[in-house]
Amino acid sequence: MSNHLSHYDGADPAHAEGNAAPETPESWAGLPREEFAFPGPLRDRLVAAILEGRKTSGTALLTEYLSAGETLPRAGDRSVLVDSGNRPVAVLERTAVRIARLADVDEAHVHAEGEGYEDVAAWRAAHEEFWDSPAYIEVLSDPTFRVDDDTLVVLDQFRVCERRPDTGA
Repeated sequence: MSNHLSHYDGADPAHAEGNAAPETPESWAGLPREEFAFPGPLRDRLVAAILEGRKTSGTALLTEYLSAGETLPRAGDRSVLVDSGNRPVAVLERTAVRIARLADVDEAHVHAEGEGYEDVAAWRAAHEEFWDSPAYIEVLSDPTFRVDDDTLVVLDQFRVCERRPDTGA
């Protein structure tokens, strides 16, 4: 699912209530936030997959960056991964970034996303469902937007380079 959404600041109160934020390492100050999907169960699963090392790549729509006026990520960029309660849990470092047509996303990228899709078709169906959702269309501020084979996507690879001590090994 989309791992951009850095301009989305909302939190799901059901996931944030009563969760005091532990101390954030000073070295993380000033790094941009990295949010996967919207707060809730999907983000929780994606963050867990990243922390477990199963998820090492992500996909975002190029139009999301363009509509937000944000710079595209580059290899070497670092960001702070946040969970559904908007708590920082790890620092990610981009190791590779490329732009491709949606129709050209390959099995290697799908496998590195670590979400258990059987093939590219299953991966694409799940991603299209997310990108066509009313909540995502609202983020884009373009009610006419639709995904097709020629939709440009930002494919990135990353690694966890630091984790909060309280998130496990």
